Amino acid sequence: MAQKTAKEHGPSTVTVKGRDYRLRSIGFFVLAALTIWFIAANTNSVTIRLWIPEVTLPLWIVLTVTLLVGILLGLLIAYRRARR
Repeated sequence: MAQKTAKEHGPSTVTVKGRDYRLRSIGFFVLAALTIWFIAANTNSVTIRLWIPEVTLPLWIVLTVTLLVGILLGLLIAYRRARR
């Protein structure tokens, strides 16, 4: 009887200076660096209307709060899907 000789493939990796790095990790760090750069580059003040009041804040604060809310919502959704 023929046996399957297929190898199990692990996550994609790149070797840099003798260390293996997952492509997923490299992508995460590139995206994180671009996000930090984008937030740091936008320092002007903006006026935001919160239904009734208008608030004037630096744009970097607005972007940081939006990023954190997005991360929290993503973690909440991932947690709820994992519990199913």
